[in-house]
Amino acid sequence: MDRPGVAVTFPPSPEMRDVFEATLGPDADLAYLTDAGDDERGRALASAEVVLAWLIDRELAPGEFELLESVSLVQLLSAGVDHVPFERIPDGVAVASNAGSYAAPMAEHVLAMALALAKRLPQNHAAMARGEFDQRTPSREIRGSVVGILGFGGIGRASARLFQALGARIHAVTRSGRADGAADWVGSDDDLDELLAAADVLVVALPLTRATRGLIGARELELMKPDAILVNVARAAILDEDALYEHLRRTPSFSAGLDTWWEEPRRGGRFATRRPFFELPNVLGSPHNSGITPGSLAFAARQAAENAARQLRGEPVEHLVDRSEYLPG
Repeated sequence: MDRPGVAVTFPPSPEMRDVFEATLGPDADLAYLTDAGDDERGRALASAEVVLAWLIDRELAPGEFELLESVSLVQLLSAGVDHVPFERIPDGVAVASNAGSYAAPMAEHVLAMALALAKRLPQNHAAMARGEFDQRTPSREIRGSVVGILGFGGIGRASARLFQALGARIHAVTRSGRADGAADWVGSDDDLDELLAAADVLVVALPLTRATRGLIGARELELMKPDAILVNVARAAILDEDALYEHLRRTPSFSAGLDTWWEEPRRGGRFATRRPFFELPNVLGSPHNSGITPGSLAFAARQAAENAARQLRGEPVEHLVDRSEYLPG
């Protein structure tokens, strides 16, 4: 009996390849497309039951998407799926994200950014470099604060646990209006304004969809406390770039920790922002690396491979994506 095929569209690290071989190798034939010639790539895609991809829009040529007709699942290594060209993937092919696989390191990054801004570390560092020694301006405590979380999936829940350990109260907005006791207050999407008004710290951990693009604009920022802290580890486009810059510029007591950016270079490229965020003392930035720590990519590869193995065994697959949330309306 023929074994099912799994096509890997990106060049995995040795650790990732070991994970794929150990998790999927006993039950499937793995084909690494970056090791194959054009004809071999085509045969591997056409005969695959599962495709493992990272940035599938860059890893497959336009004509290769047509070869996915017989594929049952595209399993992504990435948690976000806003880069996926769903219009090119045949309708009958399921797509699964790798949601939650990077939650632990990203939650630590969220907490680090929030603490740095609450303690005014960027501002104090810059002031001391100018020769100023300001002991009068107080910093803030996380204890007793309200941490509002937009996107209460793996990253949101992991962040909530860390903030709760410091004595913060968790307010969350979820689609269902429920969070299984993991938050002190839970609202639905209709309660976004109430969450924004209450938050001392706002954590943005939503997926970028048609509905969430531009969700936080000038009106929403004005609802927030003038000394609130906003931390975004999701996608930059959830925030209106111009509105956020102007709010930060006009309200120096408001601060933002940004791990994602509206225009990001490819690996090794030069980074520049359209608006001069880094001239603002109340901004703390990082290069979209909140989920990258030693071992994190191998862990994410294992999570993706285990989900792909469920598909091969005929078991329920986790984190299936509703492509209607991403296709043009």
